[in-house]
Formats: sequence, C-alpha cells, structure tokens
Amino acid sequence: MATVTATVGHSGVAALLKNLGRHRAVGKLLLLAVAAAVVVPVLDSHWASGTWPGALTVDLSAPLGRASAWIIDNRDSHPLFLYFFGYVSSAVVLSVRAVYVVLLAAGWAGVTAVAALVAWRTAGVRLALGTAAGFLACGLLGMWVPTMQTLALMVVAVLASVLLGALLGLAAGLSDRTYRALRPVLDTMQVLPAFAYLLPVVLVFGIGVPAAVLATVVYAAPPMARLTALGLRDADAGVMEAVTSLGATARQRLLTARLPLARKELLLGLNQTIMMALSMAVIASVIGAGGLGDRVYQALASVDVGAALAAGVPIVLLAVVLDRVTGAAGERLGSDSGATAMRWVYAAAVALVVALAGHLTGRLDWPASWTLSIAEPVNRVVDWMTNHLYSGVPYIGGTADWAGHFTTWVLDPVRDGLQWLPWWSVMLIVAALAWLIGTWRTALTAVLAMAAIGVLGVWKPSLDTLSQVLAAVAVTLVLGFATGIAAARSERVERLLRPVLDVFQTMPQFVYLIPVVALFGVGRAPAVAAAVVYALPAVVRITTQGLRAVDPAALESACSLGATGAQQLRQVQLPLARQSLLLAVNQGVVLVLAVVIIGGLVGGGALGYDVVFGLAQGDLATGLVAGAAIVCLGLMLDRVTQPTARTTKKGA
Repeated sequence: MATVTATVGHSGVAALLKNLGRHRAVGKLLLLAVAAAVVVPVLDSHWASGTWPGALTVDLSAPLGRASAWIIDNRDSHPLFLYFFGYVSSAVVLSVRAVYVVLLAAGWAGVTAVAALVAWRTAGVRLALGTAAGFLACGLLGMWVPTMQTLALMVVAVLASVLLGALLGLAAGLSDRTYRALRPVLDTMQVLPAFAYLLPVVLVFGIGVPAAVLATVVYAAPPMARLTALGLRDADAGVMEAVTSLGATARQRLLTARLPLARKELLLGLNQTIMMALSMAVIASVIGAGGLGDRVYQALASVDVGAALAAGVPIVLLAVVLDRVTGAAGERLGSDSGATAMRWVYAAAVALVVALAGHLTGRLDWPASWTLSIAEPVNRVVDWMTNHLYSGVPYIGGTADWAGHFTTWVLDPVRDGLQWLPWWSVMLIVAALAWLIGTWRTALTAVLAMAAIGVLGVWKPSLDTLSQVLAAVAVTLVLGFATGIAAARSERVERLLRPVLDVFQTMPQFVYLIPVVALFGVGRAPAVAAAVVYALPAVVRITTQGLRAVDPAALESACSLGATGAQQLRQVQLPLARQSLLLAVNQGVVLVLAVVIIGGLVGGGALGYDVVFGLAQGDLATGLVAGAAIVCLGLMLDRVTQPTARTTKKGA
C-alpha cells in the first residue's frame, strides 16, 4: 500500500511538473526565481542599501566637460565641422531661405490662393474654403510673417523627416534584422527629450535655423519610420503569395503590393510627422528658429496667455491644413488622369496670376488694418477660470483639490513604493515582466537599461520620473482606448474628434502649460495632465486606425453567428488589432516621456528638471545624463510593453 501511495505521489509530482513545463510563463518565472535565490543573497551581502550602491556609479561630468570644450575649440577649424557639419548647415539654411523667399514673393494673396487651389484639386471645394479661411485667420491674428517663417522651416523639416523616416521604415519593414537593430535607435531618437539634445546640437551648429531643423527631424522622423515598417510588415500574406506566384521580383512586389497595401499606415505616419514637427515649433524657438514659436515663447515669458494663444492658433491651423491636404492627396495618389493633370496646370496658372497681381499692386504684405487682437478677451477668460474653478466649487471641489487628491492617492504611493523597493528587486520585476512578454534578450535589454540608470548615478530621480510616467500612461491608455473604440465604431464621432485631436496634438505644450498651472497649481499633477493631453491624440488615432483595419470578413462572420456589438469588439476586433494597440501603447509611453521635460518646468522635478537645468546653465553633463536616463526608461518600458514577433506568433 505504501509503495502504491509513493508511486501515485511521484506520478502526481511528475504530472504537475509536466503541466508547468507546458506553460512557458510559469517556467520562466520558476527559472527566474531560482536565479534570484542564488544571486540576491550575494548582492545583498555586498550592497545591502535599498537604493543603487554608490560604488557602482560612474561620474561622467569630467569627460563630457572635455568633449564640450573640444567642440567649442575646434568648431571653426576642424575638417569634420568645415566639410561635413558646415555643408549640412549651409544646405539647411539655403533650403529654408529659398522656401521663405518664395512665400514672401507670392504675397499673402498668392500663398492663400495656391493653398486653396491645391486643397481644391486634392479634396474638393469644402477643404479649399477651409484652407483659405485658415491662412486668412493667420493674417487676421497679425501673425502672417511669423506664419510664413514657421511654414518655411516646417516644409524643409517635414520633407527631411518623411524622407529619413520612409527610408528607415522601408529597411525595417523588409528585414527582421534591420528592424531589431533600428528599434532602439528609433526609441532613442523619439524618447530623448528635445531639451537634452538641444545643447549638443547648439554646440555643433550654433544658435539658428540649422539646429532647429535638425532637432525637429530627430523628433519627427521616428513615427514615419515606425508606421512605414508596420504597414510593410503587416501586408496581407495572401496578396503577397499571389504576387509571388506570378513571378514578380522583390522590387515589383514592393512597388505593386507592399506599398499600396501600406497606404493607410504611410498616410498616418505622414500625419504624425507633420503634427510632431509643428509641436516642436516653440522648443525650436529656444535656439533661434524664430517664427510663431518665438512669439509664443516671448508671450509666455511675460505670462501673457492671450498673446501666446494668438501665436499658437496659427500653428494649429497650419497643422490642420497640411494634415487634410496631404491626406487627401495620398488618397487620390495614382488616380490622376490626363484631364486632371490639365486642371492642375490651370489651377497653377490661376495661382500665378493672383500672385503677380499682388506683386504688381504692391499688396504682398498683410494690411496692418486687417488685424484682430484676441489677447485681452482670452486673458479675461483665463482669469475667470482661475478665480472660479481653482477652488471652492460646491460638492465636487476645485481643480486644485483634484490635483491634490491625485498626488496623494496615486503619485505619492507609486513613487514611494518604487523608491522603497531594494534596487535588485526593481531589476527582478523588470526582468520578469520583459521575459514574460518577450524573450531572454528582451529581458536582458530591459535590465541593462535599468542598470545604466543606476550607473549614471540618477537612480532615485529616475524612479520619481517613472512613477509620473506610469500614472500618465495609465490615464492616457484608459482615455485613449475608450475614445479610439468610440471613434472606430462611429464615423460621426471620428469626424467630431478629429479637429479636437488636431488641436491637442499641435498646440504647443507651452501654450496650454499656463492654463494647466492656473487650474491645477504647480507640482507633479499638472505635469501628468500636460503629458496626458499631449500623448492622448496619438493613442486615439492609432487605436481607431487599427480597429478600422480589421478584416470586414471576420466581422461579417461574427455577425452571422449572432455576436453582439460588444462581443464583436471583444472577441474579433481587439484580438485582430493587437499589433496596432501595442503600437498605441508604445507611442503613449514615448510621448509621455517626451513631455517629462515640460513637466520639470511646472514642478514635476526629477529628471525633467535636471535636463532643463543643464540646458539653462550650459551644463552638458547634467543635461545629457538626465536625458540618457530618460532614454533608458523609455527603452525599458518599450521592452516590457512590446512583445517580440516570436512571442506574438506563439501567443496566436
């Protein structure tokens, strides 16, 4: 009897182990637990402190100081600057100046006519009227010349961003190895805060247009690259097999199948590039870009929200016009006939006649008497909101109370919890999350990113920033997914949301920073609010696009089986749109991290404040170290939220 019992016991244990082995997640956790049981006691015996041990940090202030001094000493004599950076700078300046001269030569009537005619030929009369109204509004607000300066800079920056992003996305979409290699590069380009690389860019190129354009390209190119790669990699397998069976070469498959199938993703990438480039207008003004951004920056320096809004509205109008026109042009790409081409010629002739008429009559500049000031009424509205909504609202409390509750109940517990954990336990949690969702390489990358933060000596402020990012991303994803689902299921909701999302994404963060501070005070809560406002549009757009791209046949099959709308969403649309939803999570993390610096200006502290301090003081070490820590945080969060292709296939 005892033998039988023992046999049954051994069989049960064997069966249990066998079942556990079938579940890869459980097996990974068991293996990680065994490794932790061996390594943690050793680490704790040498470095028992809860925070990152000082013996494992590296001081980079001396080498970075020497690098800064070398750049300053050799900027006017070294061949690298004379024959490479110098030519790049000259090309950028000449390109922007050429576009600006053309815009000024056309005059306000010519520019408005050209923009309206292009919109008419690409999308019809309705968009043409809206485009003309948008440009005329820029003049009515007294911002015609700054608008032309910004438009010239943005045309060059967007073209360069689209070209660079498309080339990178093409390489990543056609090669798994290139995709894996480019992924951390794109993460670094998009997550590294603009303020962090403004200082080295200014050291190399000096203050002016070249530095502003290059900083904008670095920030705006990654969305184009990511969405291009996504569109190419998700091309319908059946279509690709059919094209291959017809004997098409790799180039023919790319031109006739992959690119046409990826048109929606390419257009979304162009949209995101335009939006993000225009969102850099104010930050670029810090290093001498001029234009609308400089007007916004000067107005906010004097805490004049009305004047800042007067310069911020044209930025939004430019973004909306460029978004609509380029989107409509992309939809009609390849459909032009000979007759349509002749209409383009007639439209160009009409625009030329209007421009010449303005030139001959001396009406190139916008008349000063045709301007309207909105600064004073806007400032009165802001004052009213501050006086009536900040505190003392019956029953629901004021916005200051909401900010205080959010800080007390969410931000403080998350920050204190992260900083209370021993450093090695944070590394274990990161390793477990990354390994569960990816491979051991994914986990190793995430752990090394966190280790780099400790080595740089910014462990504690990084955890403070991480707590703010986690809170902002959580709020963004809840609101973004809910809004994106509503927009995907209703054309009317999407049309109503589109201009609101455009305003949120293109309005410079500095413009709504003062109203946010006026309503929520100074601290980490307004920093989170600013991050949510900035990251929300991208999450909504990508979620909507992913749900709308689900195969209609799958939805029809589910409907024929009697599935309700909620069941179709839960069991068909969300699983099939998984890649797009994961991309939305990735972009939410990236964009929240991009506003960490802005949060540092309104009391967010931590890494954001260090980056701003480094730029203001010319301290390359402080600014770059904090910026590098933000990149490491972004890399870690990317790895724990983005499954690899291998795990995705196994999950399917």
